[in-house]
Amino acid sequence: MLSVYGTDKGCLVEHSRSGDAALLSVAVWLDMVEPTAEEEKDVEAALGIDIPTRGELEEIEASSRLYQEDGAAFMTANLIRRGEDDRPESSPVTFIIKGNQLITIRYHHPQAFPVYIKQAMKPQATAMTGWGILISLLEAVVDRAADHLERVGAIVDDTSKQVFDTSFIQRPARKGQRRRKKPKNLEELLGKVGEEGDFTSKMRESLVSIGRMVAYMQAIIDQMKQSKDMKENRARIKILQRDILSLADHSSFLSGKISFLLDAVLGMISIEQNGIIKIFSVAAVVFLPPTLVASVYGMNFKYMPELDWEFGYPWAVFLMILSALLPFWYFKRKGWL
Repeated sequence: MLSVYGTDKGCLVEHSRSGDAALLSVAVWLDMVEPTAEEEKDVEAALGIDIPTRGELEEIEASSRLYQEDGAAFMTANLIRRGEDDRPESSPVTFIIKGNQLITIRYHHPQAFPVYIKQAMKPQATAMTGWGILISLLEAVVDRAADHLERVGAIVDDTSKQVFDTSFIQRPARKGQRRRKKPKNLEELLGKVGEEGDFTSKMRESLVSIGRMVAYMQAIIDQMKQSKDMKENRARIKILQRDILSLADHSSFLSGKISFLLDAVLGMISIEQNGIIKIFSVAAVVFLPPTLVASVYGMNFKYMPELDWEFGYPWAVFLMILSALLPFWYFKRKGWL
């Protein structure tokens, strides 16, 4: 789908005649979402550039993502979004600047695009040129990234409370205190932490690619004639770089915290499993002496005094009960139960 945008009184305006060659050559922004071969040919004919294919967008080397050709600057960065199932989706988006026109090529739908379009339909204080729209789009992307990282931080903090505030390490409760409860499904918490770790990793990758793209943009703008609009764009790019750097640092902090939580949850699961094994071990030790007594009196030797004794059976039962209670009492006293 090809969307064509122009400007009117400082506002972004969408044109309906997207296939008009004359309109394509004067539009300020061409947004190509999963473009067809026909739409690619129309844009190439109108602007005199080669539209990169989807395979070329996914190449990771810097020379394929940041370059100039046919008088246009081609810049590609990975943008991330939450899918319908709340799973992160990362896909490259290419931004092309030729003169005062911006062309975007994407095969997924980052939320930052519709958010910016809705805002840009109102009068804007910034210049509505190709460079101005590109910087505004990146600002919207960075704002969305900040919102996502804030949400991840809240989830990590909540998970941390569930893991540590309800720790099931068995400590004797002090007088007047409630005994701490065992946490709910640790496997569920482990999966939750893992999902947020995967999202944070992809977000960090996205911020790195956007940071490289912004640095490339600054290098291009530094070589251009410094008009009033370009000076404003240069100042906005510097602010954008600081924001990206701070978010990258915050994502690194969250990654470290998530790694710690993963280790902690795995440790909790190991402790829980050890507790189960301890119960079986104690049970085996407790029932070993009674089994030994029963084995002795079940050997059917010809000369066993207790076999003809009147109180032989009660004596054997008493020995088995006593031999089971003594280890149990000992383990209880040592705090192993």
